[in-house]
Amino acid sequence: MTADIFRLGLPLMRMLPPELAHTLTVKALGSGFLPLPPHAPVHQALEVSLWGHRFSNPIGIAAGFDKNAEAYAAMLQLGFGFVEVGTVTPKPQSGNPKPRVFRLPNDQAVINRLGFNGKGMHCVADNLYGRNHCAGIVGVNIGKNKTTVDAVKDYKKAAAHVGGLADYVVINVSSPNTPGLRDLQNTDSITTLVRCVREALPNKAIPVLVKIAPDLDTEGLDGVLQGCLDAQVDGIVVSNTTIARPQALRSLNAKEPGGLSGAPLFALSTEMLHRVYLRTHGLVPLIGVGGISNGHDAYAKIRAGASLVQLYTALIYHGPALLQRINRELIAHLLEDGFTSITQAVGADHR
Repeated sequence: MTADIFRLGLPLMRMLPPELAHTLTVKALGSGFLPLPPHAPVHQALEVSLWGHRFSNPIGIAAGFDKNAEAYAAMLQLGFGFVEVGTVTPKPQSGNPKPRVFRLPNDQAVINRLGFNGKGMHCVADNLYGRNHCAGIVGVNIGKNKTTVDAVKDYKKAAAHVGGLADYVVINVSSPNTPGLRDLQNTDSITTLVRCVREALPNKAIPVLVKIAPDLDTEGLDGVLQGCLDAQVDGIVVSNTTIARPQALRSLNAKEPGGLSGAPLFALSTEMLHRVYLRTHGLVPLIGVGGISNGHDAYAKIRAGASLVQLYTALIYHGPALLQRINRELIAHLLEDGFTSITQAVGADHR
């Protein structure tokens, strides 16, 4: 019954403006309006142990889907290995003018220029407070408000207020939709941010990660990674959306400004993942994001060096049934390559 609701509902939701469709989906999931069955058992070979936590499978929801921590419990119940909420800013903000989200159906992609719209850290903290930690892993992605001059102060505020309620914290310095944010992707800024966020966390054992852009040139990437290594970051999320526009895009909205996500981002983000894994010598855990729409894509990220992966845009086109299909395909890839666990495949392309 539930599967039929999602299957029939997807075409209807795609008839609505994309941002409205997303808002209604999150509200329906968060309110319990949609009946969610217990998820199917996951093969033990897909379990990942990282940062002192056990992930039931390596597939997570990327930041941007559940900005205000309203639907994370429902997504965990559907079977995702973890959920990353946010991006969370200290103050509520409305974001950029509408329209600001555009589907690219011929490319299985989306362009957004939302601009960290959200209800702020106090709302997110209220929604996370008292959560059932046994239900699954929840990370919090934090950022700065658009008008804030002292970015470090905003990251410290958000970390202090919501970081202690999360299983890990991600410093977002790579969204293309907040002016000046990507300028923080340099050695000194990254080092300072990671150290200040770690100091602000009420529990110093909470892992701190950095999310980077896929558009960094060699010099820029080296600077970011040096900052991550200097500050002994616990992980790197590779990557955010891209400002690049591949020539192969066929949809009407392809030239809209903003961050491009979905299938056209896969090659660029996976190549960046390869580069980060090599430059960090496989010593820093990586989360691979960008363009995953099937088990082959997820497995390619893992072989490139990702210990975990995330998706978002593919859900718009395929619905939540995509998760179980990816897990089945991952098991098939593991068997084909002779691996008995997903962790054995991490970075296999480099061996």
